[in-house]
Amino acid sequence: MSSGRRIEEEPIEKKIERVLRHRGLSVTTAESCTGGLIAGTLVNADGISQAFKEGYITYSNEAKMKLLGVKEETLQKFGAVSRETAIEMAEGAAVAAGADVAVAATGIAGPGGGTEEKPVGLVYIGCTVEGQTVVKRCFFGGDRNEVRHKAVKEALEILYCQLLTAL
Repeated sequence: MSSGRRIEEEPIEKKIERVLRHRGLSVTTAESCTGGLIAGTLVNADGISQAFKEGYITYSNEAKMKLLGVKEETLQKFGAVSRETAIEMAEGAAVAAGADVAVAATGIAGPGGGTEEKPVGLVYIGCTVEGQTVVKRCFFGGDRNEVRHKAVKEALEILYCQLLTAL
């Protein structure tokens, strides 16, 4: 019998915080098109300070190379918005921060900047958990703000799933 009270779904960032804390893992973020929104969402979870090391907003190619160790050759050959760059961003962030886990996002939020090969809404999300890295290629519709927020939601889902599969 229902008490009439609605059970609220726990936010994904709180679920991530709990898994990180339970496993004693640290996390970092590396963001381009999301501009810090992934880190900002993670820190909504009380207790995340025990796990969250630092976040990198690497909007320019220079910042990707300088802060995350993304190779210039990777950027020239594949571009900033690519599977290869997302991998190097995630893995580079983990190394730079000394973190066990990293999530990275690079994409084209629009409204400009897209091409036929790489349209507006294309986002690559990289996630590394204790040396195991996955990348997902995503297409999000909507305006700039919607693309960015959808990318954050997907990045946190990928992070959570990777934490659970790495158990």
